[in-house]
Amino acid sequence: MATLRDIRRRISSVHSTQQITKAMKMVAAAKLRRAQENILKARPYAYELRNVIGHVVQLVDHNVHPLLLKREIRKAAVVVVTSDRGLCGAFNMNIIRRATEEIATFLNEGKEVELILVGRKARDFFRHRDYPIISEHYDFFNHLDFSHAREIGGEMIRLFTEQNLDHVRVVYNEFKSAIQQNIVVEPLLPLQSVTAEETVNSVDYIYEPSPDVILETLLPKQINIQTRRILLESSAAEQGARMTAMELATENAEDMIHDLTLHYNKVRQASITKEISEIVGGAEALKA
Repeated sequence: MATLRDIRRRISSVHSTQQITKAMKMVAAAKLRRAQENILKARPYAYELRNVIGHVVQLVDHNVHPLLLKREIRKAAVVVVTSDRGLCGAFNMNIIRRATEEIATFLNEGKEVELILVGRKARDFFRHRDYPIISEHYDFFNHLDFSHAREIGGEMIRLFTEQNLDHVRVVYNEFKSAIQQNIVVEPLLPLQSVTAEETVNSVDYIYEPSPDVILETLLPKQINIQTRRILLESSAAEQGARMTAMELATENAEDMIHDLTLHYNKVRQASITKEISEIVGGAEALKA
């Protein structure tokens, strides 16, 4: 049975942990505000560019640019975007579980699959599994810059244009709110056209100087911009998940402190009652 000293030590330990989780929640909230501002600024341009490219892809000959070519899928790449750090609930495991499902789907269809891993958690998980890894990118979310998106996007473009890959798909957490993240599986290459519902408002573009010259610049930029948006989405979603996880941990610590304090008082009361009983028993023995 735990002594009063043991219970006091445990209460003190849980209280210290609660202070840490409370501080981590405040740090995550501050980072979330910045990350949310960044993604809200990036989304309009990225979405509009994707919409324009989607219409253009539908109107031009796919032989104009190698990023438009749809080949039979023999080898595909899955880009798995996780965080560098933990303590954010099921954020990383949900992504890894969904990525594993996508990999299994490709393998069941008889296709080869290679991985591009973004974030330490993806690297740590898949490094010890029997999956071929193209590259690993991590330790940059605290200073996320467009150069990181350009590096990852440029790698995908190079592998696709050299026909080392026939399809590229990314799995990431899309930021919805501080308490909600949405897992998204998005094809990046080859570039996709708009859906049938979106063709109603399609525009007939006039190119100057020519489609191939314009698309030579615009299509690689599209991949880099979408990669940047995905990284920003994941960064904001991570901070939201961490803030929520630390808030729950703080509340759980409060409940544990309450239960331990109640247990401490019961043990203390039992100890006092036992001592009083011993004193009364001793007094009665002296009378006899």
